[in-house]
Amino acid sequence: MQTLLGSLRVEQINDEVLVAVDPIVKIGRPEIQLLKERALRNPRQRIRICAHKRTDDPLHEMLIVHTKDTYVRPHKHFNKSESFHVIEGIVDVIVFDETGTVAEVIEMGDFASGRRFYYRIDAPVYHTLIIRSDVLVFHETTSGPFRREDTVFASWAPEDGDLEGRSAFQARLLEQLKRGRALS
Repeated sequence: MQTLLGSLRVEQINDEVLVAVDPIVKIGRPEIQLLKERALRNPRQRIRICAHKRTDDPLHEMLIVHTKDTYVRPHKHFNKSESFHVIEGIVDVIVFDETGTVAEVIEMGDFASGRRFYYRIDAPVYHTLIIRSDVLVFHETTSGPFRREDTVFASWAPEDGDLEGRSAFQARLLEQLKRGRALS
């Protein structure tokens, strides 16, 4: 079903995924504001606009909105790279080793924040997000086609639907990050 998001024509795939219909995709503050409002209404507190038209496109570009309460289960990608450019908000990208030990924390924010605002992962490493601001808006680019089997979720992290497990996992991770920063 096609609809308008501000001045952008989109096809709504589900509550979390919109696909831009126009051949020239133009997104500004009004569309981002509408995305933020929609993300808050979604159970998983997230939404994205795909600028690519099909799952088999060789390049996938998305503008993604996550709220502070969004849980991103640690995962890694096989046979793809992923780049991430923060437009608005503050986030820590956590990189893990295979056993779930934190290997690196990439502190990110928009350009004005003074933090790093861009990363690219070109290896199959587990990663997740800890969103530090009320909302995070970012541009993600990855290679297509999209195949679910190219993403592997960490067995040591709770599934998305496990609300209690997610809370406990994130609390432990935040405590670990807090202790790690105090030591460095």
